[in-house]
Amino acid sequence: MEEPGFWDEPEQSTRMVRESKNLKDEVDTYRALEQQYEDIQVMIQMGYEENDSSLIPEIEEMLEQFKETLENMRMKLLLSGEYDSNNAILRLNAGAGGTESCDWCSILYRMYCRWAESKGFKAHVLDFLDGEEAGIKSVTVQIDGENAYGYLRSEHGVHRLVRISPFNSAGKRQTSFVSCDVMPNIEEDIDIEVNPDDIRVDTYRSSGAGGQHINKTSSAIRITHFPTGIVVTCQNERSQFQNKEKAMQMLKAKLLMVKQEEQAAKAAGIRGDVKDIGWGSQIRSYVLQPYTMVKDHRTGEESGNVDAVLDGAIDNFISAYLRWMSLGCPDKNVREDEA
Repeated sequence: MEEPGFWDEPEQSTRMVRESKNLKDEVDTYRALEQQYEDIQVMIQMGYEENDSSLIPEIEEMLEQFKETLENMRMKLLLSGEYDSNNAILRLNAGAGGTESCDWCSILYRMYCRWAESKGFKAHVLDFLDGEEAGIKSVTVQIDGENAYGYLRSEHGVHRLVRISPFNSAGKRQTSFVSCDVMPNIEEDIDIEVNPDDIRVDTYRSSGAGGQHINKTSSAIRITHFPTGIVVTCQNERSQFQNKEKAMQMLKAKLLMVKQEEQAAKAAGIRGDVKDIGWGSQIRSYVLQPYTMVKDHRTGEESGNVDAVLDGAIDNFISAYLRWMSLGCPDKNVREDEA
């Protein structure tokens, strides 16, 4: 960084400064972890020497902090993918369940925003479509923060909700579904050829928050890629040109993911194993009735505190997914039987 000409290429320089900061943060975290470990040992030794049981609550609190820091560091070490360090673009689409699914979509949107907030990440909406009666029909949000994509790729799939529907006058239990699509926000130029004959570009009037400008002009962009069926939309930028540029960037990122995941039977590409947004395709279930539980069907990870999960406490599911991926996605039932 001290070499002459370092700042001649601002984009490359900025990336290197960011990488340097991230590495420094990792080293500082490790050193802090070492210090925490030594402090705990000293406190335990003092407790034994002075036969002072009053130190136990303080030691337990220090140990919990140590475990939390260690788990966060372990999660980072599992982020080894090429684009794991990138910002993430997350899209939610309401599926089977009508108004109930649109409401479920708005709940998930809030969950991810709260999670991002807890990490110190920034979230801003790229595209938004209200539900006909309530909730959100679809929303695309960009989440900016260190390793955002590495964490959020665990959320890719169909999420299922079971509850007593507030929209059902008979008070019956209802199941609804929302699909979550996640891809990295790749800012540099992506070496992917897009044949103009393979796409259709539609302009439409933007919806949602944004003031008079966003509601009066047809600046929103939708790009449909015929060979893959991929559809990307953007309405948040200031002009139609900027929206088109962002949408094309998103399309290329999706096509790159498809290209990388084309092996074997995963023909759905970036959408992974997600097919229909309905029964039999969910990766995680959130049950509010007749009991309360959130369960990830890939890893077997569970939580009985549904309120906390829906308030953004999803790190345990992310951590379990990263460990599961690092082991080569073993069958959770086989692992449970062996255990």
